[in-house]
Amino acid sequence: MYSKDQIEVALKTYHQTNSVGTTVQRLGYPTRRQLYTWIKQENIPKRERKKLPKLINPPEHPRNPPLNIKLEAIKRCYEQGESVESVSKEIGYTRASIYAWRKKYLEKGAVGLMNKKNIQPGKLKAGTSSTTETIVSAKEVAEIKAKMQDMQLEIDILKETINVLKKDPGVDQTSLKNREKAVIIDALKSKYSLPLLLEQMDISRSSYYYQEKVLQKEDKYLSLREHIKLLFLDNKKRYGYRRIYGVLKNEGITISEKIIRRIMKEEGLIVKIKRHQKYSSYQGEITPAVANKIERDFHAEAPNQKWLTDITEFAIPAGKVYLSPIIDCFDGMVLCWQIGTRPSASLVNTMLDSAIKMLHENEHPVVHSDRGCHYRWPGWIKRMENAHLTRSMSKKGCSPDNSACEGFFGRLKNEMFYNNDWTGVSIEMFITILDEYLVWYNEKRIKQSLGYMSPMGYRRSLGIAV
Repeated sequence: MYSKDQIEVALKTYHQTNSVGTTVQRLGYPTRRQLYTWIKQENIPKRERKKLPKLINPPEHPRNPPLNIKLEAIKRCYEQGESVESVSKEIGYTRASIYAWRKKYLEKGAVGLMNKKNIQPGKLKAGTSSTTETIVSAKEVAEIKAKMQDMQLEIDILKETINVLKKDPGVDQTSLKNREKAVIIDALKSKYSLPLLLEQMDISRSSYYYQEKVLQKEDKYLSLREHIKLLFLDNKKRYGYRRIYGVLKNEGITISEKIIRRIMKEEGLIVKIKRHQKYSSYQGEITPAVANKIERDFHAEAPNQKWLTDITEFAIPAGKVYLSPIIDCFDGMVLCWQIGTRPSASLVNTMLDSAIKMLHENEHPVVHSDRGCHYRWPGWIKRMENAHLTRSMSKKGCSPDNSACEGFFGRLKNEMFYNNDWTGVSIEMFITILDEYLVWYNEKRIKQSLGYMSPMGYRRSLGIAV
């Protein structure tokens, strides 16, 4: 493989540097073993070389040095401060070898430096140095691996608690029910042994198998679940468990409210609610305020005895929309409403004109409002006087005085407005959607206080013309 000239150059370089590693590094050839062979054969007559093996490893420089040489080299370089290059030249091994020995020592201790042939389970080869240190290092590695496995098990249990049970990341795992623990064990038993999982989850084997048997039973509420989902979606996610109970009751299905609440919780059927700042139309004491005739008594024995009114604002990307309704205290029906893009006097006046036309000759309800400017302008006052209606006003800044109307606005926005993306919806489209909701509110939306009937259905049940 190598010419005579190459061999002579290699030997000459070796004698100049007195280092096998430097020679190989400087020339780029041959291998360390081959150079040792050439050095050994240098002074042997040519006729005698044929009797020698092709490759000769000098006994003082084996390919894989013993443990004590590796440990001594690491100690001299990284404890006593000698340079890696000088130690490398002295012991006859490259700097890369010393770096590799140190890396293995840091990862696995002295065990990592030992020849694998010399390592037996539970024993160390006799005559090796640092025996005590090697045993301690192996024990430390085993302890670290055990701790890592325990930590990984805890992480996997937490992941399944969040993903499968939909629990909060900060949940106390000791507070989980046996049924929930069994679900987590089922998800992890392909990765970990069952005894280990039972111990970690603090559940007995008998309890686990009992829960397994219960989980395998057919869900007797399976058809009801699907029906509840359908009712929830048909009503645009506006009905909580009480109204779902009322709908089922009207359909002739009698089931506990607790069961409905549990099913809705398990299926994630949640009515979303947001709180926003209320629109205010107060502009000061324009005209003298009138007394509060209602005094928070929102009960009425018959229709058109007590009316409530106010203005609410809807802010969408396309602009702002304002709603002015009349609410009848008898059953909460929205008697009439006006929708516009400005909170002007014409908005409330037009709404009041429509409401007055619905009254019979002997009906003169009390009309309660807040102290907004719309209800203190001459146009509103004149219409009230001509129709012989009684004005009533809340105290300044006291929203509970008109809480029944405020409650209607809250339900309206929670069910129709909040949690919806109105991007790309024009003012005209939004007004149409709002108008459709108010019609649905009167005709189809059931109320618990009305025996789970809508305002329109309640009046029909009483024989009241609508």
